[in-house]
Amino acid sequence: MTTTADPDQAEIPTVSFDAEPSTYRHWTLDVQGEVAYLRLDIDETGGIVPGYELKMNSYDLGVDIELYDATQRLRFEHPGVKAVVLTSAKDRNFCAGANIRMLAQSSHPWKVNFCKFTNETRNGIEDATANSGQTWIAAVNGTAAGGGYEMALACDQILLIDDNSSAVSLPEVPLLGVLPGTGGLTRVIDKRKVRKDRADVFATKSEGARGKQAVEWKLVDEVIPKRAWDETVAERAATAAASSTRPSDATGVPLPPLQREEDADGIRYRHVTAVFDRDAGLVNITVHGPEGDVPDTVERVHELGAEFWPLAMTRELDDLILRLRANELELGTWIVRTKGDVEDALAFERVIEQFSGSDWLVNEIRHYYKRVLKRLDVTSRSLIALIEPGSCFAGALLELALACDRQYMLDGFMEEADEEGEPAQLVLSASNFGTFPMSNGLSRLGSRFYGDDDTVAKLRQETGRRIDAAEAMELGLVTDAPDDIDWEDEVRIMLEERASLSPDALTGMEANHRFVGPETMESRIFSRLTAWQNWIFVRPNASGPEGALRKYGTGRKADFDRKRV
Repeated sequence: MTTTADPDQAEIPTVSFDAEPSTYRHWTLDVQGEVAYLRLDIDETGGIVPGYELKMNSYDLGVDIELYDATQRLRFEHPGVKAVVLTSAKDRNFCAGANIRMLAQSSHPWKVNFCKFTNETRNGIEDATANSGQTWIAAVNGTAAGGGYEMALACDQILLIDDNSSAVSLPEVPLLGVLPGTGGLTRVIDKRKVRKDRADVFATKSEGARGKQAVEWKLVDEVIPKRAWDETVAERAATAAASSTRPSDATGVPLPPLQREEDADGIRYRHVTAVFDRDAGLVNITVHGPEGDVPDTVERVHELGAEFWPLAMTRELDDLILRLRANELELGTWIVRTKGDVEDALAFERVIEQFSGSDWLVNEIRHYYKRVLKRLDVTSRSLIALIEPGSCFAGALLELALACDRQYMLDGFMEEADEEGEPAQLVLSASNFGTFPMSNGLSRLGSRFYGDDDTVAKLRQETGRRIDAAEAMELGLVTDAPDDIDWEDEVRIMLEERASLSPDALTGMEANHRFVGPETMESRIFSRLTAWQNWIFVRPNASGPEGALRKYGTGRKADFDRKRV
């Protein structure tokens, strides 16, 4: 990690999301056959930025980067792992949550990106239980406060040691003047089904709940005496593993370090490139389609491993999204393009469709791409798809365009272009109708045409064929389809208009428009996060000179402005 100067802040960290087990400072991963133990063992001096110590097993972004890496490796490199026990290596202290000193000294964008990434990692844990047959069990062997309890809430089961002191709590409201930032309030009610009056008591009681009360209120599943702790945790993990559908004899796929070239003008991977235009405040992202022979057997997919194009491209796109979100705050508009052969893109998609129901690796790749698309959905940037000759927005890659706020498709060719090739075209496939659902549970087409089931049904009949710009416009698949005379001016004016608007207003507007229709626990977590963090976190009662975040640990109470707004 490097730092750059800023007039409003002494140091702005440039964050790398690279990690692998041999470099972990805060976690140990211990695979024991069908069960893996992931133990939190915070290095107090290992903060991702200077200025605080990670006391009491508290965490910062660096801790969660390692956790995310572990979740990915458990899914891809350890197919034989059927249950994961998330616990602490420190006696009587499971996790104290996000480090308060870190939050107090961090800029608002840092706090928002930190909590958003942390939320996505928690959602990934739930996704592993739901879709990978890899059940996560929180073995809370000490006090779990705030984000520590939220980490446990992401697991399928929560076991709490009964030692007369260990408790679970969400103390943010009484102690810090903020709200739990990684879905705690939502999961307590929606997932744990805690009665709302009890949830109110729990969230305003800094000491939390322990023992029989924690079980009675459904805050944990089981309280286990200390003398039987290790044995019972192992039994619960073995029971969960016995019901898993994951293979027992499969060979994992190593995830090597990404090959990446990075400079002030952009980031380049093998299959994904990003070119920065700092003067215009935008980044041009191009996803390059597959090249070469398409594997026709699942055995060949396994031989390719991390080089298999859908997995390699998804890993690169994931890394790019994270780096841009954390490090390039002023590049507020992302232009998304694809480049490649439509038929090749569809051929690789057919491999995923054919084998995802029967092969663990293909299934993992499908769900990984789904999660990266969701990461794009909740990114606070304006997303614009440009569909031009040579694009391969087909099937799964069309989801990239559908994830954008607007789609512009060139009708025909630019005047100076060689017209011997194909004009810009789209291809719908079965994967556009629910294979990669959004956080609201709908497909991106279902969200685009929410409440218009007839149109979605008609679009199903158009799968598998090439759709040109005029027809795409007629079908409602693109925002506009200018010809070569108007293309450059239309795109330029649209981008200049976008850049002239308030980034804060755009963030709120885009979040409202992207998630239409029904809410799920996941969509509620992100929508509430946007509201909480962009209001409560910047209010004086939390972040002001006399606010709770500033006064925490000083022995002095916060001086709250008592007006309700």
